[in-house]
Amino acid sequence: MWVVPERSIAELVSPDDAFAAVEAVFAAMARGEAENFPVVREALGAGRQYGFKSGIDRAGGAMGVKSGGYFPGNAERGIPNHQSTVFLFDSDSGRPVAAVGGNLLTALRTAAAAAISIDRLARREARVLGMVGAGHQSAFQLRAAARVRDFERILGWNLHPEMLPRLAATAEELGLPFEAVEPDELGARSDVIVTVTSAPKASLLDAHVRPGTHLACMGTDTRGKQEVEAALLARARVFTDEVAQSVAIGEAQHAVAAGLLRAEEITPIGAVIIGAHPGRQDDEEITLFDGTGVGLQDLAVAARAVERAVARGVAVAVEI
Repeated sequence: MWVVPERSIAELVSPDDAFAAVEAVFAAMARGEAENFPVVREALGAGRQYGFKSGIDRAGGAMGVKSGGYFPGNAERGIPNHQSTVFLFDSDSGRPVAAVGGNLLTALRTAAAAAISIDRLARREARVLGMVGAGHQSAFQLRAAARVRDFERILGWNLHPEMLPRLAATAEELGLPFEAVEPDELGARSDVIVTVTSAPKASLLDAHVRPGTHLACMGTDTRGKQEVEAALLARARVFTDEVAQSVAIGEAQHAVAAGLLRAEEITPIGAVIIGAHPGRQDDEEITLFDGTGVGLQDLAVAARAVERAVARGVAVAVEI
């Protein structure tokens, strides 16, 4: 069994690697060659979440599980609030193949999924990016979004304004001007909006968002979380990584519960990737990607890390 430590991930998996791996697994899901297993996710109190995401990718040859969660007290300990490890197994024998540090991989695969949705669904002439949320993940999201569109300006809002310098610094790194604005102005001026919060209540309302906008809603992955008003999903053409998760624990849970959206109206992004769905229909419609974060994304990027680590001699072999 191979062990690939967290400290090695940055040199093994690039944002481009993550984009390619996640896009391939979304396509495999759409072709019926890969499936996610039911998510186990539990609240531990004090804002902590812990759970398991797993699946099998027959096309990519990966089977496994990501174990991890959200521990808000970690920032004071000097470590990321999100903690996870990916375990890979041989799909024929069940033999353990690898244990892989999953913190950076989770950030990369989440950002890649949003970027894939922007690449496939946002208008080509999109020039203003709105960022709702300024936590650890926001910098990854901003960099990934900027790789697929030529943005000219970044707008940002966060419930706690003192965190906005993170976005400002990332925008400066990319050579882009940054403005801190309120949600209504962000929605009125943005061509693409990425939401990446852990909010229990919507901060972006239906009335805030103008026609032609693409939204990548990446923060809702648990029952009760909500980043955007349910009415916005009723007005948008909705896409997701996996429909079952979107309805159960994703942003769509609220619109479906309110009778504003049916599961049958949600399209897997993989269908767009393989050409089975046209995606955006015109420049005036709102498109929304509900990125719930599926286990197959984690397995795909972890398998890439293991392959590289073994080839470069940085994986550690252990017997169990």
